[in-house]
Amino acid sequence: MADDKEREGTDLVVAEYHRKIKEAFEVFDHEANNTVDVREIGTIIRSLGCCPSEGELHDLIAEVEEEEPTGYIRFEKFLPVMTEVLLERRYRPIPEDTLLRAFEVLDPSKRGFLTKEELIKCMTEEGEPFSQEEMEEMLSAAIDPESNSIHYKDYIAMMVVDDS
Repeated sequence: MADDKEREGTDLVVAEYHRKIKEAFEVFDHEANNTVDVREIGTIIRSLGCCPSEGELHDLIAEVEEEEPTGYIRFEKFLPVMTEVLLERRYRPIPEDTLLRAFEVLDPSKRGFLTKEELIKCMTEEGEPFSQEEMEEMLSAAIDPESNSIHYKDYIAMMVVDDS
């Protein structure tokens, strides 16, 4: 009996995931032919609350692409892969306290902010560097135009995905 209830619960979760995935996919299916431009896949995945790295995104795209890549992703190939990602809770956002500690490492004098220049240096020279486009996008959201700096506690609060 418990197995039936559990299966029923899983079926409801899967049905809800399918609905959300279809909804997100359809926003970018401009031709209404169940395909989207491969360049939109990252945006679709992120809109579903997942935060894959560029490498993980590349692997995911390889999994859903056609044998001979066309530049488009078909919904019927995307749906099962994305459903599995959501069920396994892969690519979860980084917890708020971890983000805060990361910013604090970049701010050894504990000022509570980084200048625009410090942020650009970190994001383009360390780890997996941001592209020019990613940097501009982050700066437009993160930098306080009056002080020309990022008050990272405020930025983190704005960025964190509410899981509820």
